[in-house]
Parts: sequence; C-alpha cells; structure tokens
Amino acid sequence: MAQPPALNPSTNSPFRWAAIILVVAVGIGAFVFQSAWLPTAQQWLARVRGTAAAEPKGAAGHDEASHAAHGNPNSIELSPQARRNIGLTDDLIQPIKLQSFTRTITIPGMVVERPGRSIVEVTSPLTGIITRIYPIEGEALAAGKRLFDLRLTHEELVQSQADLLSAAGELEIIDKEIARLEKLASEGAIAGKRLLEQKYEREKKEGVVRSKRQALLLHGLNEEQVLAILTKRELFKDLTVTVPDVTEDGSKTPDDAVFQVQSIKIAQGQQVEAGATLAILADHAELYIEGEAFERDVADISRVVDKREPVTAILENESARSEVVKDLHILYLATKVDPAKRTLDFYVTLPNVAQRDQHLENGKRFFAWKYRPGQRVQLEIPVETLPNRIVLPIDAVAQDATETYVFTPNGKQWERRSVHVEYRDQRHAVIANDGALFPGDRVALTAAQQLQVAIKNKSGGAPDPHAGHSH
Repeated sequence: MAQPPALNPSTNSPFRWAAIILVVAVGIGAFVFQSAWLPTAQQWLARVRGTAAAEPKGAAGHDEASHAAHGNPNSIELSPQARRNIGLTDDLIQPIKLQSFTRTITIPGMVVERPGRSIVEVTSPLTGIITRIYPIEGEALAAGKRLFDLRLTHEELVQSQADLLSAAGELEIIDKEIARLEKLASEGAIAGKRLLEQKYEREKKEGVVRSKRQALLLHGLNEEQVLAILTKRELFKDLTVTVPDVTEDGSKTPDDAVFQVQSIKIAQGQQVEAGATLAILADHAELYIEGEAFERDVADISRVVDKREPVTAILENESARSEVVKDLHILYLATKVDPAKRTLDFYVTLPNVAQRDQHLENGKRFFAWKYRPGQRVQLEIPVETLPNRIVLPIDAVAQDATETYVFTPNGKQWERRSVHVEYRDQRHAVIANDGALFPGDRVALTAAQQLQVAIKNKSGGAPDPHAGHSH
C-alpha cells in the first residue's frame, strides 16, 4: 500500500511563520520582563555552581570543592571553633522574610523622677525630741512602717490636751447632775427650770470639747490619738512617725508599694520643730523619661501624641549593653521651648521593674529597681512605615567602602552577597527587595563585619594550601 506523503514544515508556510512569530514574541517578553526573572535565574545559577563546587571530583583524594571555595573571593569556610569565637550560633542563622519597617527619628533623653510624686519628704508633725530612729539609709519600707519616735515638748500642745481633759471632765459632771435632776423632776421634787439650765450648760461644754479636739487635730494628732487621750485620761507624751499610707490622690497606698529611705536628716536625741524634715523617701515604681527635641522634630512628636502611637526607649546600663523597652507612650509636651538650647522637653512614662528584693535576718529589707534616675536614654519616635522590606539586625550587615554585604550559608561555606541598604539606624538595616535576597534565604544575623574581614584577609595573599598539587 502506498504511504501518504510526509508533511514538510519547511515547505508549509503557515507553520513556518507561526514558529517565527512565537520565537520573536518569547524573546521580546524575556527582554521586557527581565527584572522579574533575571535575579531568580542568577541566584539559581549561583546555587548550581556552589553545589557543583561542593562535590569532590579528584581521583588523588584531594577535595576539589575546598579548592574551588578557596579560590572563590566571595566565599569562606569557618571551622566550628571560628564560629564560636565570633558568636555565630545556630539560632543566629535565620531565614529572612518580608515585613513592614517603621522609620524613626532618635532623640536623646534621661530617666528622671516624677515631680511631686517620686520623692516623699517626711516632716515632724509636732515639736519634740527624737528618741528612736527605726530605719537606716537605703532600707526599703512598706506603707505604715515605723520611722521615728518623738517625745512631745510643744507647750501649746500640752496645754491643749490639758484643756481637753478638763472640759471632758466637766462634761461628765454635768451629765451626772442632769441624770440626778431628771430623777427628782420625775418625782416632782424640783422645778423643771433647773434641769433646763443644766442641759444648756452641757451643750456649751460639748462645744468646748469639740473645739479642743479640733485644736489637737490641727497640731498634728489624728482621731485615734485624740480618742486615746479621752479614753485613758492621760496626756499624749510620745508620737510615732510612720511611712505615709495615703497616695498623692488621697487613696490608700497599695500593700506592695515600696519606699526607699534616701536620706535621714536628724539624729537621735535631736530637738526638732514642727515641720522640720526628718527623712527623704523615694518611690521609683514609676519614672519619667525626659526627652529633648529640637524644634524641627516637634511636629512628628505632636503627631505621635495625638495618635497615641508607641515609642521605643534604648537605655544604657552598667554592663555597657543597651536595653530596648518598647510600647511606651508620651505623656505630655512642655509648654514652652527652652530659649537657650532651642529645644522642647517632653515626657514618657516608664514603669519600673523590680531587680532585687533582699530580706536580711535582722528584719531589714533592701530593694533595687532596674531603672534609675540619671540613666541616659535614646528615644525612637516613629515617622514613616515602609512595607514589604527585608529587615535585618545591624550586625548582619558589613560595610566595605561603597559595598554592603550579608552572608548566607552554603554547606560549610559562607557566601558573601552584595545588597542595597535603603535605610539604617542604630539597630536595624533595611535591605531593598531587588532580587539580591529572597524570602526564605538563610543569613547570618551577626558577625558580618568579622566575616568580611576574614574574606579580605583570605584574598590578600595568604598561601594556597593546594599549591604544587596536580589535579
């Protein structure tokens, strides 16, 4: 049977032109959209080359991958000891991801006490002699704890107590007389006029007792102490001064409140006048951060206050390492600009954190707060949010002249990649999402500068351990 003639595309005009048009279209599309596929292709080729370099091919027992890595100016191999030396642990090698980044301005500040709140000045309510001092400087005390014993010597106070006892005694006599007259009046033995006169006299004595009680309260005694004078019929000779148990707004001090004895201003046996300062107590459970903003930054700070946006504080501490405290809020701005420095003060609330609470066998207690007045602070004020960025710690980026690098692991090797840094501050580097790095790529989050130095030292003339070998 005769076979049908084969179709020859070369002689078929429609097939030939369709193929030509398809090839041209693919070429034009590849050229137009090269920014989308070219970085991925380059990265894939780099990984293929790295994998090929990692495979041993020498018949004489030499590691060809090591040789290739040694010749790669953008790669270096680290021993486990070297990684430990620069602090490059496994938890500091993480895959990157796209995220939003908030650009900030940095404003200097200082931790300060709250005016009229953090410092409590304990004064003597009455004139007297200090007979006992309970606390020592630096000790921590709860509200209501004893501070000083005071023997009262105020002449006017002594006289007011005597007048109160005298008026109270006379009132008791009048009450007894009224009771007797009421009994006689019920029997018809006396006229009611005399009983009425005694009742008027009782009202006058009750007014005297009330006035004397008020006089003692004005002298500094409390209701319980005045009541004790009337009940025991004794003059009040001694007074114990305690830690205040009422807050600035008049409410009761919390049970967990801690006051530290900052200074003691008197000595045992010393004569003190009413109103004299006995001790200074400090309550540092909450502090302020006082920021100093230039006039050009006032608009940004005002916007943050209006929107109640959080700010971040970077505090210096004794170990020379900075601590980052997030989600703080600006309380208020000062009402005027400092004419000399041309700066505007503003205040951020800083809740304190207990660092140490030590109870000794002798009953003394010593308490330490984490944040202390006088600490230097850097405040980060949010300005702008950048979406879909690669955000790395500042230690993950190495700078070398005009180039900026990050490092990615490839087996035992660490490969250097050039990146574009769009923004950096004291703690972060924002990497452009331009194809140099991709979400999911693992990078070293620290020690980038040490790795850069190691690569430069390697390419600066170090001897080749493979020199003289034939492969």
